[in-house]
Amino acid sequence: MDDDALIAAVARRDDTALRELFSRHAPWLAARLRGVLPAAEVEDVLQETFLAVWRGAGGYRPQGSAGGWLWGIARRQAALWLRRRGPAELLLPALLAADGRHPGDPAEAALSRAELARALSALGPEDSPARETWRLMYVEDKSVAEVAALMGVPAGTVKSRAHRARRLMRAALRHREPVQEGGGR
Repeated sequence: MDDDALIAAVARRDDTALRELFSRHAPWLAARLRGVLPAAEVEDVLQETFLAVWRGAGGYRPQGSAGGWLWGIARRQAALWLRRRGPAELLLPALLAADGRHPGDPAEAALSRAELARALSALGPEDSPARETWRLMYVEDKSVAEVAALMGVPAGTVKSRAHRARRLMRAALRHREPVQEGGGR
């Protein structure tokens, strides 16, 4: 049975079809989710993803690929998870991995959160364009086009702001000043 037929069966509440869809797609979805979520949360987001598949299979239209549809659901579930936990949950595991500190130590975790807050402050006040662009793109996982529409600016402006935000965050997390604009490498 192909993926489209499996999704149609899931829409008819066939749990065997859901298990088959899960066994086909969960491994690669988990691999992609590990790139944006802490490893401990991937399984929960996968469960939420396939619960959403169960609920939404009736609305599936086989115009594109089933894998693309599943990844869209997984991305939305990951974004919801990140929204509930905030940006600190997204970056804290990366900070801990980068500097070798053990995440189980509450004092070290507090220091890492403070470091993250300092890095976020490098983007300016909460309502600044750079910080809002960063939040929409990297916390809420919105596309450049979506951010441009929400902010009422051209896509090129969003790309420039995102580039600047990434550069400022990298510099702040490395404890050094950002490279000046227009400078050579």
